[in-house]
Amino acid sequence: MGFMVDTQQEGGEQHQWSCIRNLVRRKQVDSSNGKAEHQLAKALTFPHLIAVGVGSTIGAGVYILVGTVAREHSGPALAFSFLIAGVSAALSAFCYAELSSRFPSAGSAYHYSYICIGEGVAWLIGWALILEYTIGGSTVARGISPNLAMIFGGEDCLPAILARHQIPGLDIVVDPCAAVLVFVVTGLLCIGVKESTFAQGIITTVNVFVMIFVIVAGSYLCFKTGWAGYQLPSGYFPYGVDGMLAGSATVFFAYIGFDSVASMAEEVKNPQRDLPLGIGLSLLLCCLLYMMVSVVIVGLVPYYAMDPDTPISSAFATHGIQWAAYLIALGAIMALSSTLMGSILPQPRILMAMARDGLLPSFFSDVNQRTQVPVKGTISTGFCAALLAFFMDVSQLAGMVSVGTLVAFTMVAVSVLILRYVPPDEVPLPSSLQERICSAPFLRGEENSSSHVGTSISSKQPLLFEPGDSTVEKKEASWGWVLSKENRRKFAGWSIMFICIGNFLISYAASSLLFPGLLRYSLCGVGGFLLLFGLIVLSCIDQDDARHSFGHSGGFICPLVPLLPILCILINMYLLVNLGAGTWARVSVWLFIGVLVYVFYGRRHSSLANAFYVTTAHADEIGRNSGYSLA
Repeated sequence: MGFMVDTQQEGGEQHQWSCIRNLVRRKQVDSSNGKAEHQLAKALTFPHLIAVGVGSTIGAGVYILVGTVAREHSGPALAFSFLIAGVSAALSAFCYAELSSRFPSAGSAYHYSYICIGEGVAWLIGWALILEYTIGGSTVARGISPNLAMIFGGEDCLPAILARHQIPGLDIVVDPCAAVLVFVVTGLLCIGVKESTFAQGIITTVNVFVMIFVIVAGSYLCFKTGWAGYQLPSGYFPYGVDGMLAGSATVFFAYIGFDSVASMAEEVKNPQRDLPLGIGLSLLLCCLLYMMVSVVIVGLVPYYAMDPDTPISSAFATHGIQWAAYLIALGAIMALSSTLMGSILPQPRILMAMARDGLLPSFFSDVNQRTQVPVKGTISTGFCAALLAFFMDVSQLAGMVSVGTLVAFTMVAVSVLILRYVPPDEVPLPSSLQERICSAPFLRGEENSSSHVGTSISSKQPLLFEPGDSTVEKKEASWGWVLSKENRRKFAGWSIMFICIGNFLISYAASSLLFPGLLRYSLCGVGGFLLLFGLIVLSCIDQDDARHSFGHSGGFICPLVPLLPILCILINMYLLVNLGAGTWARVSVWLFIGVLVYVFYGRRHSSLANAFYVTTAHADEIGRNSGYSLA
């Protein structure tokens, strides 16, 4: 547009749109730069990221999930269910890999959405992720004590100080062991990110070796018995292809965790190289381990005979290896401990990113100068998670964890489409620069630099415009190539919106089995038309050239755009719709609280509240003349 707009516009009609403008205002890339007191330590390398990714992804669920999914959905095709789920998760991983290397700052999906979509969506994602990590950590912590009791010989054998107790007169079972473990992990995370990830790497290695034992020992037994679990008259797909796909939807959540790697982006020494490798290889390693364990366990025991609670231990017990149960319990404890660290580790960084942007109190943005860790945010996170783990059985709230993850996955895919086709063309600057920009030095600088600015603006033309300025209209009318570029961006923007609406209609219609057939088919038809229209338009028009210079260059580039992000949006929306009404009712209460916090605090204290916007074509020139860092 070639002009700058003040975000605080006065006037009756303009004031009516101020709330909407607040929701769509976007921050610049690396908005935290220049604030040395808020910087995290650049201490992580590729092995650390693998430890965080694998440790956060492989939880104890794999030791239980294989039995449930094989019995109820997949049968011997369990490995294919894990493969399809892994490919689906890889779609999100590709999107995360590009955005994390292009915008390597703390905040993960919140940070990407704030840059590409707007403040309103970013706030909801950040608020949902806070819920996800808090409940996720509490749920994991509550699951450790039963496995620990198994090693000690039963719940009665645990030390009294760690054993679960019921409060007399109340239907509350407290779990001191869970609270202690959360405090231990919190203390470890406060020491330093390099030290904590090293410890997580050791714990994850023990868990991986347990899984390798299951694979090697199980394969030996399978070869001795002739892979009896696959010699069935019902074949490999007893529940059909639909059952295998239903199993894929269930085990998809076993891959959640690799996004923790993206939250560590600011602490990586070489983010353009290490972040994509860390995300991709950790997901690949998890997929291979899941598939190999599935192949072996189904080969040991027929799927219909699996124990739904302890499938791996029971499978070895049927072949006379009773002691394997203790090794499996050890692996489950290591997996849960690593996942607990992976749940608490990202949340202080989300809180810090939101506090940096003014949406939360600055208390959470403080970084300890010695350890270079957000200690205050880490302690706050650990205290809340320990409190929940001690007093509440949060297993019923576990479904709420998935909402934050799936919404984040969806918005990350949308952000990739926006980045490629309609990247932000304006940069926010502090209001203190507004008067200085209109001064003579900037006008002279603009005249001298017209050759490298995107649009040639004479020295007589002011840099600051009102949206209705006639100069802008004349410029757009006289320069046809500007108009064609604007039209292309408009077509791309509308197409992305149609794609999101179409994906939602298809997902909702496919999941609403109680709807009349005509209504379901109509919704699917409309959704399919919108989706196909958006895909065709984005495939035919060129991607925006500004994408090459937006953010940090030289990192990973997501392939198959726009098809890959569109499939990612469709899969995640389908899973979101199928989470259930009860889960959505509970999440809605939390999101409503978040809306109130944003309206009464975040909106007013946002770092963009008094900012004005300058086109990216002029951003570098203004930075050179004012001495303000735009990076």
